Amino acid sequence: MKTSLSLSFIFLSRPLFTATLLLISHCIIVQSDANDLIAQTCKNTPFYNLCVSSLTSVPTSSTADVQGLALIMVDIVRDKASTTLEFIDQELKRSPELGQPLRFCASSYDAILTADIPEAIEALQKGDPKFAENGTNDAAVEASSCEDSFQGKSPLTKLNKAVHDTSVVASAITRLLL
Repeated sequence: MKTSLSLSFIFLSRPLFTATLLLISHCIIVQSDANDLIAQTCKNTPFYNLCVSSLTSVPTSSTADVQGLALIMVDIVRDKASTTLEFIDQELKRSPELGQPLRFCASSYDAILTADIPEAIEALQKGDPKFAENGTNDAAVEASSCEDSFQGKSPLTKLNKAVHDTSVVASAITRLLL
């Protein structure tokens, strides 16, 4: 009885095993295709490693098309700009001697968050990548202008570089949609 029970179990679990194996294979192929699209897309940007690491850190990138990848990257720019603006607000309280360049940077990052990023998102959603590219290019320029306003040692160098570089990547991805 034991032998027939084990043989029955093996016989019945074989289709289940095969189905599970097929499902796992499909998931690996789908993930591989998603990684291929991300890699292929990121090869067209000036910061390949930043592009890949940024996009793969967002789970929805695995099912996104190029337009979706552009939107994800613009969201990443928005997050980095928000973090930078919060830091600027803290620095204004801690370092009043840096008031003028920090106020300029606060204005620059406010423009990124209230004009450039919304323009890019709306344009991508409406299928107008040229305006999206303009918005992301403007964000990169604002981050660089902020850095330049210090005329020397800036407490925002790393943050400005992160916003600039992710903006440039977002711009390059939107350019692929033209």
